[in-house]
Amino acid sequence: MPAALDDFLWTYQSLIASLGVNGLLALSMYVVLAIGQLSLGQAAFMGVGAYASALLSLHTGLPFPLELAAAMLIPAAFALAIGAPTLRLSGVYLALATIGLGELLRIFLIQSDFTGGALGLSGIPAKAGFTLIYGCLAAATLALMLITRSRIGRAMEAIREDETAAAVSGVDLPRYKMTALVVSAMLAGLAGALNAHASSFIGPNDYGFDAAVTILSYALLGGVGSPFGSLAGALVLTLLPEILRPLQDFRLVVNGAIIVVAVLYMPHGLIPWRPLRIGARP
Repeated sequence: MPAALDDFLWTYQSLIASLGVNGLLALSMYVVLAIGQLSLGQAAFMGVGAYASALLSLHTGLPFPLELAAAMLIPAAFALAIGAPTLRLSGVYLALATIGLGELLRIFLIQSDFTGGALGLSGIPAKAGFTLIYGCLAAATLALMLITRSRIGRAMEAIREDETAAAVSGVDLPRYKMTALVVSAMLAGLAGALNAHASSFIGPNDYGFDAAVTILSYALLGGVGSPFGSLAGALVLTLLPEILRPLQDFRLVVNGAIIVVAVLYMPHGLIPWRPLRIGARP
């Protein structure tokens, strides 16, 4: 590896890892928004996955692939447990319910000595390299693109546009909504595990309300027409603070102004186009 590239990767290793992790989080939000659900529980699912993998890594000798599997399955179990009561809600009520889930998790993590309390967990083995993070991101993006272009994608779009019409057309709304929530939880849990093993430290406040809103911003800015829209939103909002760093105290103001302008003048996101369906004519 050339010395210049090696120095670049060393200097910006945290940012490069964050781009991949935030891309996975954006995809997890895309899954629920693509079906018309406003869930803000992705930060909580991320926290569950992060702490599950970190605790397994610190206290057991499990192989890392099994730790990642646990980091996906445990949030999925949480999603199944809360899915039945919360998915009867919609709009802002579902958002409030899932925000409550995140706050309950954050309080539990702060009060629990086993999870390190308010100090969090440190010394987590750095097992997640760039290849693994971006490999997972590429696999998730490909899978969601294939789903979006399929009959399942058409059903998801129908639910997002008009639930009543979709139900009349024979779409099983509860099954699709539950599946979307579970897949979203698995992606968020995977992102949390990769982040924990890339940064070697996690804390309860990393998975609170601020994180939930940030994850939502990725998808809203990029657009939910395709997975690439959410990825674009994550890319912009992850890089923007670094690009605006010379502005120091004003960079958050400029960051917010850019998001507001984008939402006002690009209501369908940075990438509004939708992929062609399988079997459809261009």
